[in-house]
Amino acid sequence: MSMEPALDIQGLEKTYATGTRALNGVSLKIEQGDFFALLGPNGAGKTTIIGIVTGLVNKTGGKVRVYGTDIDEHPENARTHIGVVPQNLNLDYFGKVQDIIVNQAGYYGIPRSVAVPRAEQILKGLGLYEKRFDQARTLSGGMQRRLMVARALIHEPQFLILDEPTAGVDVELRRSMWEYLQELTKRGVTILLTTHYLEEAERLANKVAIISKGEIIVNDTMEKVLAMHDGGDRKDGYQGGRLEEVFIKLTQEK
Repeated sequence: MSMEPALDIQGLEKTYATGTRALNGVSLKIEQGDFFALLGPNGAGKTTIIGIVTGLVNKTGGKVRVYGTDIDEHPENARTHIGVVPQNLNLDYFGKVQDIIVNQAGYYGIPRSVAVPRAEQILKGLGLYEKRFDQARTLSGGMQRRLMVARALIHEPQFLILDEPTAGVDVELRRSMWEYLQELTKRGVTILLTTHYLEEAERLANKVAIISKGEIIVNDTMEKVLAMHDGGDRKDGYQGGRLEEVFIKLTQEK
C-alpha cells in the first residue's frame, strides 16, 4: 500500500452563490493512520471541507486527493475509500437496524453473504447487536448516532469522517464509542473528527488543526498544540481543558 496521505487538500476555496466566502485557500494533509481533529467555531468552514471531500459540495478552487486519487478526476474511486458519518441524523427510521447496514453494503456491491456477518461484527463492536432486529426509530438518539457509525463502516473504508458524531450522545455511550474508534485506528483506519467537545478531541486525536473564518490557524500534533497552553505547570500531567483554553485564545485572536 502506497503511503500517500489519506487526505491531501491544497489551496481549497469555496465561495457560495450568496458571496459568502467559506474557505480561503485551505491546505491540509492527513497521514494514513492519523486520528485527526478538525476544530473551529460554528461557520468556520469545517462542514464545508467535509462536504467537498465527500462530494456533496462543489469547490470553487484548489485540489483534493484521497489516498492519491483526485476527487475531480475519479470521484467514485475516491469515495470508495471514505466512510462518512454526517452531522444530521439521516436514517431510514422504519428500517431494522441490521437491514439498514446490510442495505448500505448493497450500494457498494457487497453481497449479503458477506454483509450480514460483517454487520453483526460491527454492531457487536458498537454495542447495538441486541437491537439488530429493532426499528431505528425505537433507538435512543445516542444509539441512532452509533448506527450511523456502523453504516459508515460496512464497506470497510480506510478513511472515516465523523462530523460531530457524539452530539446528543450521553457520556456512557460516548466513552464506549471512543474506545471503539481508537480500536479502529489501531487497525490502520484513518479518522477525521470534528467535534464541539474539545475534551473528546484532546483525548482521542494525535493531530489537530484549528480553522477560523475559513483559514487554518493551527495545524500540528496534539502535544505541540497543548504545549501552547501557557497556564500552570505541565509536569503533573493532564489538567483538563487545556485544548479548550488554547482554542479560545486562538480563535478570539483572529
